[in-house]
Amino acid sequence: MPSKPVIHVGVDDSRRDTGALEWALQESTLRQEPLQSMQVMDGKARHASAGALATVAADGRMLVVGRREIGAFRRLLTGSTSAAVAVEAQVPVVIVPEHWRPSDHAGPVLVALDDSDENAAVIEFAIAEAAERGLPVRFVHVWDLPAIYSWDAMNVAGVSAEWTENAERHFENVAVEWRAKHPEATVQVSVRRGHVVDGVVTAAEEADAQLLVVGTRHHTRLASFLLGPVTRGVLHHTPCPLAIVPVA
Repeated sequence: MPSKPVIHVGVDDSRRDTGALEWALQESTLRQEPLQSMQVMDGKARHASAGALATVAADGRMLVVGRREIGAFRRLLTGSTSAAVAVEAQVPVVIVPEHWRPSDHAGPVLVALDDSDENAAVIEFAIAEAAERGLPVRFVHVWDLPAIYSWDAMNVAGVSAEWTENAERHFENVAVEWRAKHPEATVQVSVRRGHVVDGVVTAAEEADAQLLVVGTRHHTRLASFLLGPVTRGVLHHTPCPLAIVPVA
């Protein structure tokens, strides 16, 4: 069933947490689609609240919720409504830091891609978000070598260079395909080596990204709960709004 052009936003009673609402208002204005706000609860009722949000938003365009910051560290509250919503929802969920102001940032839309063939929904979402804002979209792929301690430095350097070249070639080819589908879009490619979560978060920080888009697979309840180690790690640490897009 096609989604209805409604953007849902979950708000609580905190006057400090306006980032999600501001982001959702901007999205509603850009898309010229209605915005529906819903009251959310935390504490003991958070899981019921998350389930209710996910149910109401199930046939909508997307669901926007906030992420609170603790002290000097950006992290999602353990067991928070935002985390539970990311698990429950079957539509794209955008998680926005509490003090986020769209006007304070000018970077591109980043989309983190793995080497699977299941990235289409994630890329489509990212390109649409970039087009609304007149921004480029940047494909980010982070890879690392397996920890094989018997390799010497020269072999590691040679394999690293080869894998980097192969990854760059592959994702440039992917970019060519998407430029052909969306000739109006500016599609960039960034391939880097390192820990995937650190690499993606660093890419978002360096680019002053306005949005980071990742995919998640809800094949089973357990997989849904875990969200995947990369998605969950990025969700805890990304400095910008994070869109989690369900894929088949």
